[in-house]
Amino acid sequence: MNVQQLENELWEAADQLRANSKLTAAEYSMPVLGLIFLRHADNRFKAYLPEIEADIPAQVPATQREELIKLGFQGKAAIYLPEEARFDRIASLPQGAKVGATIDAAMDAIEADYEVLKGALPRGYAAFEPDLLADLVKIFDRPAIKAATGDVFGRIYEYFLNNFAQSGAQEGGEFFTPPSLVRMIVNVIEPDHGLVFDPACGSAGMFVQTGHFIEDVRHQVANDLVTFHGQEKSDTNTKLARMNLVVHGLDASNIRQGNTFYDQAEHLIAQCDFVMANPPFNVDGVDTKKVTPQADPAGRLPFGLPGTNAKTGAISNANSLWIQYFYAYLNETGRAGFVMASSASDAGNKDRDIREQLVKTGHVDVMMAIGNKFFYTRSLPCTLWFFDKGKPDALKDKVLMLDARNVYHVVSPRSHVFTEEQLANLSAVVWLYRGEQDKFVGLVARYQQQVDRWLAEVPRRIEADSAAVGKLSSLLTRFATDATLAELNADQPEEAHIPQSTLDAFKAEVTAANGESDTIAAIAALLAACKEARDAIAAADLASHAGQRTLQATFDGLAPQLKTGSKTLESRHKLWLKLLGTAEKTLRPRLSEAFDSKAAREAKRALLAADDKKNEAPTARDKVLEALKQTAYFIHQVHWLHSRFPEAVFGEVPGLCKAVTTDEIAANDYSLTPGRYVGVAPAGEEDEDDFAEKLHEIRDELAELNDKAVELATRINSGLEELLA
Repeated sequence: MNVQQLENELWEAADQLRANSKLTAAEYSMPVLGLIFLRHADNRFKAYLPEIEADIPAQVPATQREELIKLGFQGKAAIYLPEEARFDRIASLPQGAKVGATIDAAMDAIEADYEVLKGALPRGYAAFEPDLLADLVKIFDRPAIKAATGDVFGRIYEYFLNNFAQSGAQEGGEFFTPPSLVRMIVNVIEPDHGLVFDPACGSAGMFVQTGHFIEDVRHQVANDLVTFHGQEKSDTNTKLARMNLVVHGLDASNIRQGNTFYDQAEHLIAQCDFVMANPPFNVDGVDTKKVTPQADPAGRLPFGLPGTNAKTGAISNANSLWIQYFYAYLNETGRAGFVMASSASDAGNKDRDIREQLVKTGHVDVMMAIGNKFFYTRSLPCTLWFFDKGKPDALKDKVLMLDARNVYHVVSPRSHVFTEEQLANLSAVVWLYRGEQDKFVGLVARYQQQVDRWLAEVPRRIEADSAAVGKLSSLLTRFATDATLAELNADQPEEAHIPQSTLDAFKAEVTAANGESDTIAAIAALLAACKEARDAIAAADLASHAGQRTLQATFDGLAPQLKTGSKTLESRHKLWLKLLGTAEKTLRPRLSEAFDSKAAREAKRALLAADDKKNEAPTARDKVLEALKQTAYFIHQVHWLHSRFPEAVFGEVPGLCKAVTTDEIAANDYSLTPGRYVGVAPAGEEDEDDFAEKLHEIRDELAELNDKAVELATRINSGLEELLA
């Protein structure tokens, strides 16, 4: 499934509301998210339904069957949907039916079964234009969307949250934390037991990702291991948080509305196993009287009050409030991970004094610098802070400084993310710092197994690609051999006749293309190299670092051949497509009995990229290039790790990471900015793939600027024409 295409189609459909609806973005955003909730809930319901129905004896009366199905959903990562709330019923309504009222009734039915959702689900669908709402429901009922399950639909859900944040529909996107940062926090603190608290929980993305971590990594049920507590000042966002948790089968009973600056949640202070959050940055105007240590007997400010505004007496910047809150909520072995403005790592005056006290506890674990463009509504860098009150004695005097500002994947000129592998690689740095070499070795083994999986695809995909090239080659060879000038010039005016020299030149080009011995030899060499690499994998000890290093030496030698092979195949595609283009433009091949137009079209489609054909299914060309690219990609991931940590032991890597002592931090005036400690990577150390990523980003930014320039020039010219008219 082309998930990006799916996301784009859905967003375009929702965005039609802006053009065609009387509702504003703020008015239609929650109802659209409500539809996604219904669709997502229906998909997850249907994923579990066959398993639950299979456990119900066939002789059970129909009147009892539905009740047993409902009971079967207890403990599942999904919710039971009553008949009137199932998407099929809504989508099958006849034209002219009251779709809005039916959706409202579906929300009522779900809330009747789930007390925690009382008042949380959107209503007011009758306010939508009936035809517009019916069209929107049909879009959400397309086969590709109905087939979407698990993380696929979760991505769509996040995509809509992202786009509504960009459109300003949800309070500037304050509630939404980019999934890359959420996952990075979860990977580092590993929340897998006890009480998990997010005092600025927004849409509960931290909790949802914790659920995925427990299910996918620990292979257990999240609700059996953790209890989620969330607090959020916005009523709208608390509703969204409950929706998000319930649709994933997670307990939402402890989500409550409250302003964490003043609502202390005293029962959670010093009780939490994990604290995770993305609080609003650089808030000013917090009422000092309500947060002073004297009014804070439970101890949420163990390091004292931040600086205040001389005129108003209010707290100048609440960043140090949040930092202390997160620390104070932890129990004696708790871990915290949170997003913070980069300025907080270096802020002076009382903020600096608070940092000093914090560092001296020995509980600051990791500081990770994140680059620009990870947030959807603003392009600013940030820092991920991590505390660990249960740090081993060997690390009490150390803090891992990790500068990840140069680690990112470009989604668009305005948006960066971490790929799955970038998340894993940054996590691997933390593992080595903690002495968890086994996790590092396990990650490398998974990458090398991926190399093996993709290498296994290469011969079959090259064969399919060669067959596609062969079809076009045979077609053009037959045409070049059998076509006659008489048929090509039939019924054509004399001045349009094709000369013999043109046909002869084309015949010579086809003959030369068929005799490309270098291409044939290069493909044979590539296949031999792939077989050799697979033989090395079969003989390797992937469970040991030494075995992985030996195998990687073979892979590193294969990587250039993969790139050369890709270029060879691409050149072959371009050569035969060019010959087809030459024939069609200069020889009028459709006039010849030796040319099969339908076969030519099919052969051409197989050798074009899917993107060139309006996002059709992957072609033979796409598949073979994907196999080579993915093989090289996973080889590169191991190279990235081994080149920085050749012995699978943590060490300082200039420009990336360093374990610094509290004495070093004191010597730097208690700055917790990673870039101050890790330095810069030596010139020429940048990986080729990283360099290509940056070139890609520059190209996209240039294209965007060019588009804006054209748009601006058009507007200026239009304005001048109006003035001069």
